[in-house]
Amino acid sequence: MADRSTRKTKITSSHWGAFEVDVEDDRIVATRPFGPDPAPSRIPESVPAAVHHRSRVSRPSIRRQWLEHRDRAGRGSDPFVEVPWDEALDLAAQEIDRVRKSHGNEAIYGGSYGWGSAGRFHHAQSQLHRFLNCAGGYVASFGSYSTGCAQAIMPHVFGTDFLALLYEHQDGWSTIHAHTETLVMFGGINPKNAQVSMGGITEHDTGSWLDRCLAKGARCINISPQRSDATAGCEWLALRPSSDTALMLALAYVLYTEDLADHAFLDRYTVGFEQFLPYLLGQSDGQPKTPDWAGPLCGVAPQAIHDLARRMAATRTLITVAWSLQRAEHGEQPYWMASVLASMLGQIGLPGGGVGFGYGAIGGVGKSLIGLRGMTLPQGVNPVDKVIPVARVADMLRNPGQPYDFNGRREAYPDIRLIYWAGGNPYHHHQDLNALHDAWQRPETIIVNEPFWTATAKRADIVFPATTPYEREDIGRSNLDDYLFHMPQLIPPVGDARDDYAIFAGLAARLGVEDAFTEGRTATEWTTTLYDAYRDLAAQAGIAVPDLETLRRENWVRLPIRDNAPNQTLLAPFRAAPDTSPLPTPSGRIEIFSETIAGFGYDDCPGHPMWLPPSEWLGNATNAAPLHLVSPQPGDKLHSQLEAALADVPGARPVALILHPDDAARRGIVQGDLVRVFNARGACRARATISTEIYPGVVALPTGAWYGDPGSNIDPQGNPNVLTLDVGTSRLGQGCSAHTALVDVARL
Repeated sequence: MADRSTRKTKITSSHWGAFEVDVEDDRIVATRPFGPDPAPSRIPESVPAAVHHRSRVSRPSIRRQWLEHRDRAGRGSDPFVEVPWDEALDLAAQEIDRVRKSHGNEAIYGGSYGWGSAGRFHHAQSQLHRFLNCAGGYVASFGSYSTGCAQAIMPHVFGTDFLALLYEHQDGWSTIHAHTETLVMFGGINPKNAQVSMGGITEHDTGSWLDRCLAKGARCINISPQRSDATAGCEWLALRPSSDTALMLALAYVLYTEDLADHAFLDRYTVGFEQFLPYLLGQSDGQPKTPDWAGPLCGVAPQAIHDLARRMAATRTLITVAWSLQRAEHGEQPYWMASVLASMLGQIGLPGGGVGFGYGAIGGVGKSLIGLRGMTLPQGVNPVDKVIPVARVADMLRNPGQPYDFNGRREAYPDIRLIYWAGGNPYHHHQDLNALHDAWQRPETIIVNEPFWTATAKRADIVFPATTPYEREDIGRSNLDDYLFHMPQLIPPVGDARDDYAIFAGLAARLGVEDAFTEGRTATEWTTTLYDAYRDLAAQAGIAVPDLETLRRENWVRLPIRDNAPNQTLLAPFRAAPDTSPLPTPSGRIEIFSETIAGFGYDDCPGHPMWLPPSEWLGNATNAAPLHLVSPQPGDKLHSQLEAALADVPGARPVALILHPDDAARRGIVQGDLVRVFNARGACRARATISTEIYPGVVALPTGAWYGDPGSNIDPQGNPNVLTLDVGTSRLGQGCSAHTALVDVARL
């Protein structure tokens, strides 16, 4: 037996990249950056403290009131009783069986968000959905909180699935560097956000690519409420949140009235400009969309709008749109309008020109790779056909049986009696958490697989302690990365934790579907099966992938899939041959006006892009709520992961709130003050950081702090989602509206 006191070092992968891990006496004691990474994230520094934190769920736990009385009251405050695994699995299986027999599988909601691990087999979302499908199905969700609105609108405009467009058809950074002369970044391109990517990002290079573009002489213009939304050398055109569409319309107005628009492109490749033009010129509503009109709405000088439009028309211009723009009321409009603006420039389909989405949102966007997919656990077929927009969970729980509109369909919310959540924390990413807490009381049973006592676990009835990625073997591989990792089991499971596969296999056995779920395989055998299939696919593509034993021994390999040729430019085949390579839209063209959307009759998303002011923004600020809150992604973790360890760091919590010196002075706030951020929906604590690099009237509070106890008059750690508005972006997209929120700030 090996000496357990000997320190061992291995490399593993994560959503924030690869890193070295030191293990001693079955504990993770230190981490270091992965050598080939040019700009490694510091997120792994928190891993040792988080994995062994006191907030780990040690044993299967049942909420006392539910255990004794099947009582829904007390979620979030009721104590838990630890029970043996068999008892907990028996209780959970009995509840799943009771609900499906009494109410049907349409009464089960399978919640999972997919960010639990970068590993391919121990992917909580796939595990949960496979299990529930074997057990008769579940109510599923559409989209994500990050891109749900865009996923609904962009297929109407370009006819292409938005995620496929995002990851497979956009210019790579090498193409942008070679061809783009003007990079117009609505919402910026923030290297902080590019620290992470689905399945992992090994070489963090977004910031360096921006620097290289600047060094070459490209103008990179960050159009955002915060200067920090792009690297230091980029120009900053500060604007009010939620006003991007108004600015885009004014740019379009200049292009049209100064004869700078490419009418040949509009005639050949688009439909609907003639329906859009009367609105642009003000003939349909009496308001021409001039720079003088947009300037006061956006906070941008009219002359700056004129100058930018002329620059965009005179150079190879790429318009990029951050995910954050569609995470607000009417979030469909800036995405659609950016596509119209790019069409008017006539550069769609040219290398380094046109429009792009999500650069900087995650690290994988802009990587030029030969596509190599695989290693996905089959989820089977869901017998239940009910799907809700992912951000409408609280509405679903509040309004069973009530109708709602979504992307041309009118459906009724299902009557959810049981929620099973694994691999995510809705009390991080959902809006108006105090209202979610109230809606969360309605289901009869909530089951959660979770390593930590998050707010979601505290509001469950049955909690299964799940392993972290460091306590099980897996394979790390992202379709947006050219590295392949063996993720070894670094330490034994903490406490009595089990991996999701073991938990679901135990439940499947009790429900009589074990053979369907496991197919007779252990976790190790599944990993081997998925890996061998992946190798076969790679071999068919002429790509050499080592066998699993070699990968285990070597720990990692860089795959020969980097595409040294320019990446596939967005809509290039369509530009080259629009008649033989039409878009999969009804017209076969880019739809500036959509007959389909117009036919839905939605006043909050009409047939062409429009300026639609949100219900809360600086244009209608009040004395009670005069400041616009934006809630960007955190820089020290992914979502709320590792928050347990970060909350222990002196001075790290509550979270820092960035505000302008003018707004701070009016309130008597100085650097470092504890402040109360509040509106009618809730309040949270924060620590003031005063900066001139944020638009006056705007405050920024990153997400990720764990939601506190219910009933408190102030969230102690600084979770902005006690303040955000929980409404759909529109009846078309029904995405989240996190960036639609007015607040005030006061010293504590």
